[in-house]
Amino acid sequence: MRNNRFNQQKKEDLHRINGNIRAREVRLVGDNVEQGVYTVQEALRMADELELDLVEISPTAVPPVVKIMDYQKFLYQQKKKQKEAKAKSVKVVVKEIRFGPQTDDHDFNFKLKHAKSFLEEGSKVKAYVFFKGRSILFKEQGEVLLLRFATELEDLAKVDQLPQLEGKKMIMMMSPKKAPVKPAVKPKEVEKKTEAVKKNEETQSEE
Repeated sequence: MRNNRFNQQKKEDLHRINGNIRAREVRLVGDNVEQGVYTVQEALRMADELELDLVEISPTAVPPVVKIMDYQKFLYQQKKKQKEAKAKSVKVVVKEIRFGPQTDDHDFNFKLKHAKSFLEEGSKVKAYVFFKGRSILFKEQGEVLLLRFATELEDLAKVDQLPQLEGKKMIMMMSPKKAPVKPAVKPKEVEKKTEAVKKNEETQSEE
């Protein structure tokens, strides 16, 4: 016979079980039973014979669907699965590094050091250049700065997004390299982009 404590509905229980099932008739499913529609009393008797619980698994069906099982074992397995899923899910942390379009070497290296520590701890890095007022005229300079930043970090990070101007910000996204995997943006693309921007600046200066 089932332990009497299983007949009392607990607050943490997600289903109606045993004597708490209110329907007069139920559809019984599961293994080792003759499936079909029974009165709830008949279904409870069958669960008693197997020394298991009668669990309502689909209360909105007509009639409600029930299954005979060890409910405490079922709850334990569900909680175990939830813990495993939670452990596997990795929270993505994004750290921001802000530059000005005319950041000097000292400030650049200081922020580079911070970015390295962020990447080593597994965080993503959002590096951006903020253009205030007329400094938007130096957007090419800001792009070169971000590409230089990516080149300095190529051993630790892969570039997910090359520098893109979004409003007053030029943004570049990077992720830590956990293993020698194919980067989202190849280093050659960064090099080509850098060369193209530099050539553009040289052309403008000659004009």
